Amino acid sequence: MSLFIPKLLGEGVDQAFTLFNDGSHSQGEVESLLRGTAILVLIVALLRGTTGFAQMFLGETLSQRVSNRLRMLYFDKLQLLSFSFHDRVHTGQLMSRGLSDIEGVRMFVQTGLVQIVRVVVMIVAAGIFMAMIDWQLALLSLSFVPFMVYRSARLRLQLRITWRKIQDALGELTTTMQENLAGIRVVRAFSAQKYEEAKFDVTALEVVELRMSAARAHARGGGSISFAFLVAWAIVLWIGGEKVINGEVSIGELTQFFFYLAMLRFPVRMLIMIVNSTARASSAGGRILEILDIPSEINDSSAATPLAISEGVLRFENVSFSYGGAPALRNVSFEARKDHTIGIVGAPGSGKSSITNLIPRFYDPTSGRVTIDGTDIRDATVTSVREAIGLVEQDPFLFDGSIRDNIRYGDVDASDEKVIAAAKIAQVHEFIVSLPEGYDTELGERGIGLSGGQRQRVAIARTLLTDSPILILDDSTSSVDAATDARIRSALRELTSGQTTIIIAHRLSSLMHADEIIVLENGQVAERGRHDELLALGGHYKRLWDLQRGRGAEVDE
Repeated sequence: MSLFIPKLLGEGVDQAFTLFNDGSHSQGEVESLLRGTAILVLIVALLRGTTGFAQMFLGETLSQRVSNRLRMLYFDKLQLLSFSFHDRVHTGQLMSRGLSDIEGVRMFVQTGLVQIVRVVVMIVAAGIFMAMIDWQLALLSLSFVPFMVYRSARLRLQLRITWRKIQDALGELTTTMQENLAGIRVVRAFSAQKYEEAKFDVTALEVVELRMSAARAHARGGGSISFAFLVAWAIVLWIGGEKVINGEVSIGELTQFFFYLAMLRFPVRMLIMIVNSTARASSAGGRILEILDIPSEINDSSAATPLAISEGVLRFENVSFSYGGAPALRNVSFEARKDHTIGIVGAPGSGKSSITNLIPRFYDPTSGRVTIDGTDIRDATVTSVREAIGLVEQDPFLFDGSIRDNIRYGDVDASDEKVIAAAKIAQVHEFIVSLPEGYDTELGERGIGLSGGQRQRVAIARTLLTDSPILILDDSTSSVDAATDARIRSALRELTSGQTTIIIAHRLSSLMHADEIIVLENGQVAERGRHDELLALGGHYKRLWDLQRGRGAEVDE
């Protein structure tokens, strides 16, 4: 629509000059012709405004849908990537990619992908219209286009590198902030605010310097292209003026040239913005695709089938496992079955948590295999394996929300009666009902409103709702007192009849009634047997037992 305006104006000027110079037409007729031309221009301008609104609205709609789709793909991918990936990559970097980088792609779709079509159409169509008037003048008018393309290509390459550095630095900045907020108690306890501020300031200044570098490159590129545009304008004025004097081009046609050149000024300015958004989007998109293209180390094989639980027999068969190059387990074998409780003890770093990570297939063994009812869990679907296992971790994570919602996370469709029953077994019901809002009490981030023992008991209740045939308690009562621990164990023994139970504990009194206790040392099984048998051996377990009794640990006799 914009391209019609110069043509209407140029033809209106020529017709007005013709009528005026003819002498046989009155001034009113000339004015009437100019009014008609003005009305046509206004109609075209109205249509241009309408289509311009449609373009802006549809461009924004497209950019929002693309960014939302990309954001969901990215988030879904993070849910599928293995724990070994999350061990390597900082949370701040992942958040930066999921927020800042996707926003960069959205801006490209809105101001780059959509606008570049308009820019190309404007330049090509304006060139054709000008060539139809005078091809020599058209070539002179568009002489700055090759220079503009060259400078834009160089600018894009330069800005792409700069924007990659900016986004990496923003990721580091997000990581620093996230770690500071997560560890704010430690920061305050050690009066390390100044140190944290200095650390944050270094990265923040790096971001500012990189952004200023991008701004300087953007300004230099835009300035040189604008200068070339004005040179072309001066050439048209000079050569075009001579052609008008010589009668080769009419005044109206020269007017069209100037209007077309004026219209090209917007695409030229937009081109710099497009180059900048394209450079940012290409680096941002590369960072996002790096994550989307990573194959998950833990996924379903082509022949994987849902795990069918019949007896609930869990078996480790000569399992060895390493975190990277650091060995954690070596040739570990044991069997846990229904109505049979396995206790696992050992010093920190002995491999206890590695066992809990292998059972729900957070990691795969380096060698050996883990089976449930004779099926290697690598041959079953990941979802079915994890649905069969209820896990309570030593440091449970609670979500920002009500206590009821946190417990119901184990079964989102559970009734209030089931929620309360699970809380009673976990010995946390009385505490919850003592709160002013009871089960509807809102917790802070990570359950900050509760003590460590209360968080553990809420986590136990949450896991009990899953009603999983295999239950793993990873030192899940380390933060509760011995009396509460005993009550929880007693209630669990009644509830978990018919379940396969594995208990990892530092408090040995919690394992006195286990059917078998496995003692780990340096990733290997050092001793195994019942509580009284291990005491009679006089080995590592006996030394741990005596140590706990000697320092006044409460023991259930």
